[in-house]
Order: sequence, then C-alpha cells, then structure tokens
Amino acid sequence: MTVLKEQISKLPDTPGVYRYFDIDNELIYVGKAKNLKNRVSSYFNKSANHDQKTRRMVSQIDRLEFTVVNSEFDALLLENSLIKQYQPKYNILLRDDKTYPYLCITNEPFPKLIPTRHLDRSLGTYFGPYASVKTMHTLLEFLRKLYTIRTCNLNLTQKNIEAKKFKVCLEYHIGNCKGPCEGLVSREEYDKNIDQVKNILKGHLNPAIQHFKEQMQEAAMDLAFERAQEYKEKLSLLEGFQSKSLIVNPNISNIDVFTIASDDKNAYVNYMQIVDGSIIHTKNALVQKKLDESEAEILSHIILGLREEHQSESKEILTNASLEIELPHISWTIPQIGDKKKLVDLSLKNALYFKRDLTQKKEQKGEVLAEKGKRALVKLQQDLQLKVLPTHIECFDNSNFQGTNPVSAMVCFKNGVPSKKDYRHYKVKTVEGPDDFATMHEVVTRRYTRLLNENAPLPSLIVIDGGKGQLGAATQALKELGIYGQIPIIGIAKRLEEIYFPGDEIPIHIDKKSESLKLIQRIRDEAHRFGITFHRDLRSKNTMTTQLFDIPGIGPETANKLLTLFKSVKKLREATMEELTEAVGKSKAQKVRDFFEGEG
Repeated sequence: MTVLKEQISKLPDTPGVYRYFDIDNELIYVGKAKNLKNRVSSYFNKSANHDQKTRRMVSQIDRLEFTVVNSEFDALLLENSLIKQYQPKYNILLRDDKTYPYLCITNEPFPKLIPTRHLDRSLGTYFGPYASVKTMHTLLEFLRKLYTIRTCNLNLTQKNIEAKKFKVCLEYHIGNCKGPCEGLVSREEYDKNIDQVKNILKGHLNPAIQHFKEQMQEAAMDLAFERAQEYKEKLSLLEGFQSKSLIVNPNISNIDVFTIASDDKNAYVNYMQIVDGSIIHTKNALVQKKLDESEAEILSHIILGLREEHQSESKEILTNASLEIELPHISWTIPQIGDKKKLVDLSLKNALYFKRDLTQKKEQKGEVLAEKGKRALVKLQQDLQLKVLPTHIECFDNSNFQGTNPVSAMVCFKNGVPSKKDYRHYKVKTVEGPDDFATMHEVVTRRYTRLLNENAPLPSLIVIDGGKGQLGAATQALKELGIYGQIPIIGIAKRLEEIYFPGDEIPIHIDKKSESLKLIQRIRDEAHRFGITFHRDLRSKNTMTTQLFDIPGIGPETANKLLTLFKSVKKLREATMEELTEAVGKSKAQKVRDFFEGEG
C-alpha cells in the first residue's frame, strides 16, 4: 500500500484513464478522469462517503496503471475501449444475451442485400440491429419490391461477365433481377439503386421518393405508361411505408434520444434513433450496477457504444438525465416542452415498460423455480418415505489427490436451491493418510457437534457422497452424538446412482428421469465441485509453501506472509524487488530474489 500511495501522490493533474489491479494482477476496474490525481486520490480518502461495493473494490486494489490523454472525451473513448476488451468485474456493462439481426450491403461488384446475425464490417455496410427478425424481413421484402437487387452468390467481376461465364436465372425472368450476370444492367445504374437502398435504410426516404417521382414523370412524358405505372406503384409503396413510420414532427431530424430509469441494482435504458421525423431504430438495454454509479455516469458510459452500434451520425441528443461529459460537436438537452419533450417522454415510457417486464419475468422465474423445487422435494419425500418435507438438505463429499491433502466439503440446499452462505470446507485433523471412512466420521462429527453446541437447526436430510462404507461412518458419528434417528441419512453410490439407507444391504433405485433423483445428483455434484475446488487451492498453496521453506533464512511466518500476499510461486517469482522489500524487508527480499534467480 505504501508503494501505491506514493504512486498516487505522483499522478499528474491531467485528463486520463486509470486501471486498478488486484493482488492476482487481474484488472478489476477502469475509470476515466478529468484530473487523474484528484479522481484516484478520492478512492483512498478516508473521509469519503463510499458505498459498501466501492469500499470492497478499494480493499482489493494492489496496484494501478494510468494513461494520460489530451481531453476528457479522449479518456471516455479509451475507457470504453478497455472495458469492452477486458470486461473488469467492477465496471458496468451492457447486458445483452441476444445476437440481433442486421441487413448487410456486401462489398462486391453488384452488391447484394442480405440478412445476417454475424457482424463483420470488412464484408460490407451493416444496417441495424433490428429489434426482431420479423421487422428485418419485412423491411428486406419491401426493399426487394422497390429495387431489383440480385440474390445469387455469383462472382460478378467484369472479367467473368465479359467471358460470359453465367446465364440469367428464374429471378430475371420473373422480373426480380435485371441480369447483371450477363451484363444486362450497367454497374453505374445498379449502384444508383444500391445508393437509394442505403438512404432508405438510414431513414432518409425523401431522396428515394423524389427519384421515383422524377422517373414517373419522365416515363409519362415519353408516353411509356406501363413504366410510369410501375414507378407510381413503387412510389405508393414508399409513401405508405413513410406514413407508417412517421410518428413525430418531420422537422425533427437526425436526433438520438436516450432515457434511463433505475433501481438499486440495475439501470434500464431506452435508445431511439430519429431520422427525418421517423423512429428508425429503438433498443432497450439493461445495465447492472457494479458500484454506486449515478444515472449520469451510466448514460455517459453507454451512449458511445449504442451510437456506434447503430451508426448514428446525429449531432443532437435528447435525454432525461444530465450527461457528465461534453461530447465534441454533439449537443445534448433535457427538453421541457414541445415535440422534443414528447419524444423523451415516449422513450422513458419504453424504459419503464422494459423495467416492469424484466421485473415481472424475474418474479415469475423465481416463482417457477420455487414451484419446481417444491415439487422435487415432495417427490423426494415420497421416494425416500420421509416423515417431513426435506427443505434443509446437507451433503458431504471427501476429496484427496494420490493420498495428499485430504479435505471434505459440505454443501447446503434450502427449499431445493443452494444456500451458499452455509457451505463449509474441512481440513482433516485426526486422520492420517487416505481413509475415506475415518474422514467422513470426523467431518460429520465436527459439523453436528457445532450445530448442537450453537443450538442451531439440524437438517431434515443428510446425503453422503459414497456407498455403504462412507454411509456407515457417518451413521456411527450421528449415533455417538445421540442424534441418529432424528435426521434421515442416505448415501448415493456413483456407479449406478443407487441410494443406500443405513443398515439396509439392498439399495433402492429411483427412476433416472425423476425430479427427486435429479435433485440428489445436483446436490452431490455441487458438493464434489466445492470440495475439488478447495482441494486444488490447498494443494497449490502447500506446494508454494514447500518451495518457500527451501529458501535459506525464510521461516514459516515469512513464508505464510508471502503466500498471503502473492498467492502463487509464479507471481512471487515475477515480483519486483521493491514489492518484496515492502512485504518482508530488504534482507529477506534479497534472499527470495537470489533463490529464484539461482533457479533460473
């Protein structure tokens, strides 16, 4: 911490981005600052009124890095880039588990217009994302009625066309394509249509409307009435499409609307993109709060990302919350009256509906899970012929690797779901060597001795991961404690998923599709995972401690201190002399340094 404080004191009074790392050298937070020294210092100011989550983050900071930039906006750009790249655990992120559909105009001679969910800007110009596949396909069908865009995958280079490699297909004969494969339409004429498609996809309908009017009038003057009728029908299509999408004042053009509603844990953002008086894109986004971020902070973080995603070129932003940063060449306002205020109200209404829907879905999901869990418990009670519903289940599992570091784990499920605050790890104290039965006896004894001493509630079912031997050892422990018979206890053997009862030589077989067996398996698997994780960590620490004991002049106290600070031999080996000195003093730091340099 001394090194960190010294580094903070030397930070410049300039805009920049700072990055916090924990003791495992993992990036945990990225922040921007108008003044690096003031912003970073504020985290470590004891008088600052930080919330609990911020205090937790600060307690994990082991070192920092920073980058100086020219302006606060440059800091915002760099911050967004780093958050996207590294996704630090204390930074807010847009939660978006969907892959939205796009329309792409391909980069090739005689481009195609294709739907896709794969975003690769090098392949073409993308428009979207669209809120639904139906919306995207409706627009695609509309554009193909207006313009004759090819749908084939032929490589229409000038060389291939001149060599007459291709023949027109059915699409040409039914009027859906003008036959670029045989050179029946010029590249220039085709590209004019593609330019019109781009305008419509960007929301600019007026150039396309004007184009069809001119073509219709020109055809009429040439007495080409059939051609004029075709243009008239296309014009009607386009004007009909415009009337459906025109929902605001047509004088309001090229504006982005961002509104936000929030609760203690999440923020709910709505984005609307307005072009020529029409809403051409809208999106709801969920943002999970990591620290005590204000609505202004959250909006400032995500505006750039959403604008980039929707390729917005708007120079004006309407919002219901102040932004904490100035965006170059872009103005923002919180309108109080008029059509712009109505737009913000409409966007906020969407954000509030989004918040309500997610909250209801979460509640319904919780109710469904609770109902499913209760159903599994009722079935388990029936299958095991238990007197009471097993709402509190505890499961034990032993773990060792080639006879080393024997440990045990206990997981707890309440009402059919994990109660992780009640999970327990046990280092085996009285058993030497790999003895599963004695280990199970010890940890069961320790667990229920403690519950009895604390007058805490006992479980309504105990599950032992193992066959008759482990079950017998656990049963003996309960007998010695005088509680055998008060708590039902079973063992589950891995090979055939058989369920054993104490003293019963013949196991019972529960239907493999039964919810009750699936619940027992889930509890058993969770105990195994929990135990294996603890065993792996313990083995790693023991290996490191053994290596540290090999260093001349390093005793158990110093070894444990180094273990706590650096977590692994790799991190210790990579530590600087300054970091080692701060941890254990110059003399011992030199011994550690010499030892590892001698190894290399």
